[in-house]
This record gives sequence, C-alpha cells and structure tokens, in this order.
Amino acid sequence: MNLDDIVSTLNTAFQQPLQDGEQRKIIFWLDKDREFVEDISELSLVNAKIHILTDVNSFYTKYLLEEEDITSNYLVYANFDMNHEDNWLMDTFLYSQTFHADRISLLMEEYRIDSSLRGMVKKYERFFGSKERTRRLKAFDISISSEESLELGMMSAICALKTPDFEDVLKAVLMEGLDDSENKYLEQFEKFFDLAVFWRYVSNRYGYQQSKPSLKTLFMHLTVSALSHAIDESYLLQLKHYIATRNRSNATVFIDRWMHHSTDYPAYDDFAELVEHEIKLVDIVNQLDIDDFKTADAFQYFDRAIIMFIANSLDASLEDYGEYIKLINLRRTKHFYERYRFIYEALFYTVKMFEFHKQHSSGIPQVQALDMYRAYVTDYFKMDTYYRKFYVAYDNEPDSEILKKLRMMVENLYTNWFMGELSAHWSSVIDDEMKNTWTLPGIQKQKDFYRNFIGQKVHQGDRVFVVISDALRYEVAVELAEKLNTETKGACDIQPLLGVIPSVTKLGMASLLPHKNLEIDLSGRVLVDGKPSSGLDNRNDILQGVVSDSIAVHFRDMLNMNKAGRREHFKGKKLIYVYHDSIDATGDKASTEVNTFKAAEEAIEEIYAIIKMIRDDLSGTNIFVTADHGFVYQRDPLEESEKIEKEGIVAFETKRRYALSQESGEKNGLLDVNMDSFILNEHHITTYVPKSTIRFKIQGGGANFVHGGASLQEIVVPLIQFKNIRSGQKHSREIIKVDVKLTNTTRKITNSLFTLEFFQTEKVEDKRVARTVKVYMADENEAVISNEETLICDRTTEKPEERTFKIRFALKQVPYDRSKNYYLMIKDTETNVVVEKIPFTINLGIVSDFDF
Repeated sequence: MNLDDIVSTLNTAFQQPLQDGEQRKIIFWLDKDREFVEDISELSLVNAKIHILTDVNSFYTKYLLEEEDITSNYLVYANFDMNHEDNWLMDTFLYSQTFHADRISLLMEEYRIDSSLRGMVKKYERFFGSKERTRRLKAFDISISSEESLELGMMSAICALKTPDFEDVLKAVLMEGLDDSENKYLEQFEKFFDLAVFWRYVSNRYGYQQSKPSLKTLFMHLTVSALSHAIDESYLLQLKHYIATRNRSNATVFIDRWMHHSTDYPAYDDFAELVEHEIKLVDIVNQLDIDDFKTADAFQYFDRAIIMFIANSLDASLEDYGEYIKLINLRRTKHFYERYRFIYEALFYTVKMFEFHKQHSSGIPQVQALDMYRAYVTDYFKMDTYYRKFYVAYDNEPDSEILKKLRMMVENLYTNWFMGELSAHWSSVIDDEMKNTWTLPGIQKQKDFYRNFIGQKVHQGDRVFVVISDALRYEVAVELAEKLNTETKGACDIQPLLGVIPSVTKLGMASLLPHKNLEIDLSGRVLVDGKPSSGLDNRNDILQGVVSDSIAVHFRDMLNMNKAGRREHFKGKKLIYVYHDSIDATGDKASTEVNTFKAAEEAIEEIYAIIKMIRDDLSGTNIFVTADHGFVYQRDPLEESEKIEKEGIVAFETKRRYALSQESGEKNGLLDVNMDSFILNEHHITTYVPKSTIRFKIQGGGANFVHGGASLQEIVVPLIQFKNIRSGQKHSREIIKVDVKLTNTTRKITNSLFTLEFFQTEKVEDKRVARTVKVYMADENEAVISNEETLICDRTTEKPEERTFKIRFALKQVPYDRSKNYYLMIKDTETNVVVEKIPFTINLGIVSDFDF
C-alpha cells in the first residue's frame, strides 16, 4: 500500500458520517513494524490533524484530545503496542477507530479477522499466499473472532470444504489415504498451517493421544472406539490402547456418519477392511456369543459371522428359526447389509423353508383331493415361493461358498421332501378321485373362465381387459396380487382355478377364450368351436366372432405404443385380451431355462406395468389377470429315477409331462386322465401323465422347466380380479404408511449414551404399507448431534411386542445448553420429510462415556 493510497483511504474514513455518540473522528494508525516512520511527517489530510504519539507524550496526547482540542478530527500515529495497562490513552483508544497499512492488517480487514488475532495471521502468512485458499476462506462468510474459528477456517479451506467443520476436515484428510507421507492434506497443513494444531484438534475432540500420531492408528482408534459402544469393552482388552478414554461418543458419531454417507462410504469400507485384519477381529468374534455382537456395525466381518452362525445352525438342525429371522431383520438396517444382501436374502428364504418343514414335521398328509388343493392355495404354495426367491438371490451370488452349501439344504427340502411328498400324494388322489371326472366341488374351472367371469360383464356393457400370462404360476400371481394391493388404490382379489389337462399353452389358452366346445384333433391342434385357436390372428377371429368390438394383442406391441397410440388402438374396444409370455418364453428353452425364476420376477413388474397402462392410459377399471398353466422347475439336474420310458403307449403327441393317445387304460407309473371333462372328445383321447413330477424320457435338453402334467404347480391356475378405484369413489382407500412412535415418556437426556424405544402402531397389511425412517438427534438448527439409525417398519404381526424397536444413541460430546431444546428427528427416508420432531432437554452434567 503506497502513501497516496493511505492518504486516500484516510480521507475517505474521516469524511464518513458520524455514528451514534460520535462528536468527531479519532483514528489511531498503528504501525508496529515502523514501515511509515519516515513518511508520517510528510502526510497531509483534508479534514483531520495529525498527531504523532511517542513513548513520552501519552499524557500530553490525552490532554490534547480531551481538553485542549475537543472538536477537531485527529489521526494519531503510533508505532508501538497500545495494549498495555499503563497506557494513559487506553479509554480513548478503545472508543476510537484503528487503521493499519501493512499487509497483515489488510488481510485481517478483508477476511473479517479480529485485531486480537494479528499474531496468528502473521504466523500463518503463508496460508494467505494462495488466492484459491483465501477465496475458500472468504466464501465461508464468517466473522473470525477467536483462534478456533481462524484455525477451523484455514483447515477447512485447505480441505476445500463448503463450510468450516472439523469433523468434515478429519474425514477429508482420512479419505485421502492412511499413509501420512502421501496424504496431500497433511502435507499442506505442514506447509501452510501447523500440523501440530491439527493433531491437537484430533486429540481434544476424539481422545486420540499418541507420541507419534499417524492416520492409520487414528483410524484404528476411531473405529475401535466406536466398536466399544456396541461390544462390551471386556471383550476388547487386547485393543484397549485404541479405545478413547474421553470423548468416545464423538468417535461413534463420526464413524456412523461416515459409513452411512451416500458417496463417501466406499473409502471407509476399504479402510475398515484393512483394520479388521490388523486387529485380528476374527479371533475376537470367534470367542463371543452371537448376542454379544449382533448389533455391531463398524466392520463387515460381523455380517459374515452372523451369516455363518445361521447357516451352521441350520446345518446342525438347530431349530431357532424365529431368532434367525430376527437376526436377519436386525442386520437389514446395518451398513454392510447391502454388500451381503443377496446372501442374507438367500439365507432368509432357506430359514423360511426350514420353518415350513418344522410346521409340517409330520409330513404332507394324504387327504382328499379338495382338501389338498385348498391346502396348496392357502399354505403349500409358500414353499414354491421360498424356493424361487432363494434362487433369485443365489443367482446374484453364484460363486458364494456359503450359498452353495445352503443350496444343498434347499434342494433336499424342496425336491426330496416337499415335492416328493406333495406330488406323490396329489397323484394318488387324482388316481382315486379325478382322472375320470376332472372337477373339484366349489372350485371354478379354467375352461369356464369366460362364461363365469367375462361374458356377463361384456353383456352388461362393461369394458373388460384380460391379461393372460403364459406359465404364471399361482405363487407368482400371489406376489403380484400383493404388489397391486399395496401399491395401487384398486381392489384386488386372487382365487384359484382348476386348470386343464394336459397343462399346455395351446389347450390352456383355448380354454380361456369364449367357446361352446373345445376339440383336439389327431394332429394335436386345439379347436375352439371348430376354429383353430393358436396365434393372435386366430384368437382375434374367435373373440370378434362373439364380441365384435374386441381385440387380442401381444403385450410387447402394447408397450411399444405411446399413450396416444394406445388410446387410438383400443378406441371403442369392449373386450381386450393382452397376451404376456415372459416366463414360458424363458423356461421353455434349454439355453435359458436356468433364468426361469428371474423371468418370474420380471413378469411381476411387466404385468404390473400393463395394469398401470390399462388404468392410466385406457381408463380401464375391470381387469382380469390369469394364466394358461403353471410349471414345475427344479434347479438340480434330474436323476434317471425322475424319468420314465413311454412304454406300451401308442401316442400321437408326446412331451416330457404328457402323452395324448386314443388308447385308454391304466399304465404303470402313469395317470390316465379321461378328456371328456375338457373337450368334445369324439376321438376318444386319453391324456397320460407321469405321476408325481416324473418326466418322459425324450430327446433334447430342457427337462428342468416343464408343464403339461397334473401337479398342483401346473394345474392350479391363478385368477386375479383387479378393480380400479379412483380417489373419491365409493370404497376408495388411500395407500397409507404405518406410523412409528416414540414410546419413552421422559424428554430429558442425562447421559451421552442412551436408548430409546419405538413402536410400529399398526401391522402392515393391504393398503397400509411399510415405512422406513431415519432417527437421530439434532440441535435447534437441525444440525445432527448423534448417530443416525434406520428403522424398517414392515412388521405384519398382530402382536404389539413384535412391533417394538430399541435404538441405542451416542451424543456428540460437546457443550449443551440445558435451557435450550434439542430434537429427536424421525424422517421418512422415501420422502425425506420429518414426520416427527420431538423436543428434548440435554443435561449431561459431568460428561462421561459410562452409561449407568
């Protein structure tokens, strides 16, 4: 700053309007570095007198300013420290303005740094040598009035943060790597700041004290200190030197926030894996009971240990299935769950299969056909779902050794026990009760679908949509119905139909069309009232012969249309048949049958999308979803004992699960089903079906996915009736999430470690759906001051005690004002809306890590 600039700045200052209480302007120019001693005598100001203060004229100066001349503006030049107790002018100095012309002073003025921090600014002068660092500091837009605020500002600027915060500084430093010699932020602290100050902050806030501090031991200190809040410290004696003796809660909150950060967590995961090996966590955990570490979350090995515990327990026939489910549900909210999600899901469905087996420990009873059929649609179908869901998860982790072990258990339960008993007993009752007359009292038949469900509605003038999904097995349709019930406002019911035999596409699809008679000719074609029924064109002809304003369409063609195109295409149509075939198209090919269950998952989403299109784009309200048949699928290759020769049968059509013949009579190992119940049987056709789930020996691959036979999985055909109900209409019910409430009545926190209890007020069912919330403590500015925990409120039980959650919190160990409110925040994770904000007071007294 040259002399002309100084004169201009001072003249401007003296021309400023007087403030409240001011009668004139007195400005003290402090030039401690004596840079302008030679220039002061040459200075001339427009509207102020200049007085030079020396070490011997302080009293005279005071007399001059307060007695001799009390009206003139004055610039008082001093080149020594004014802040001492013998200063006669201290009171005058304090009510006057100060001026500095040196770089340090200008910096302090520009960055709003209090004059008392001049020595610090000079110490860190190199920091201000970078425009980028100073730009960041200025962008914080804070008034720097203390050493801490300046230090935090500089560290945060070096780490390129948006706001000054030491927790974020520490995370930024650690994320650069645990090798001190290669960490760019440590290098910059050393060059442009003071590395010792950084380590002092770490010590004060996180209780880390080492004679030779390092980032690696710091990270170990933080993670092990956080771990000690989840595992009793007595189990961590060999790690005692890594556990903070003070401010331990700060380590817990720091680690919790880092591991749950949406983008920064991968760095934490990598470092935690290194520490896990360093501290030999495996040896520690192997000495503990599962209850000792089931809530621990700092390292991924806890999830591995819990998975191995459950898998080994199943292998050892330990039947605590309810506890295994609770453990898996508990881990869903933990950080490393996502890494092991598919293994957990496979494990969950394995446990459900074992639980089912225990519930039916006396075996699948052989009862009458109707009772067995009803048992399947109310209970037994669940085993098919568990098996399917296991493999959906398994196929995402096919190289997992633990899943390979589980797969052997699953195959034994499903193929050897469940399917073995169920299909054998069902074949027996068919032989006894149904092979001559294919009917069950009170069960609607698939071949009567149009007459019983569609025809009357069309006749009344209703517009009807029928979605037919090839091989939509009953258990898959149940999942679809549940999705429709919980995610749409419509009303949805599912019921079983008794499918046709053979359970094949050509006969099943024909049965769903309007007809008086079905026929099968000796070439195997299925005729509907004398017309061929295979393919969209033939089905269109049959539909339009009964209802002129009707149309059949493949779902892919429907999806490829835009909204306007769909409306135009279906304009004026009263009866719309939509054909969907994802499952059968996948399962029926040897090269893709392994993806059958994946196709079932996709089918649920596709049919859901079809229904939304019908509802939203075409204003459809009457929607039916059904299938031509189900399927049997097992993952393991078939044994020779699961195949049978077609000996002694003259058949005009043979597939793996059936043969069509004009012969009749019993054959060893086969069911002979009279076709009079299905077709106008002028050719006297009999369908021969291998008993149980046995396949005929025929050439070619693709024997694992089959249909055509008489198993319950093949002939229980689902029928979903979906009625779209708009808001405000009669019987309209909004989709509502369950509520979650804090049950503790006390609103005062007296310890940095504390537990709160929450309650899911209603069970999840129908239109009352699950809610996931994040729970944490915050200050009046909504800054987070504790760990953040997740609650998945999806319990379906009637029992209130099973809808209760306990959460352990750790508060940051910072000063709390007992006269202020702090808040328990309950935030919906889907909408990010705070559903409850509950005030608490915090009075920690003597801050302690120990929770009595």
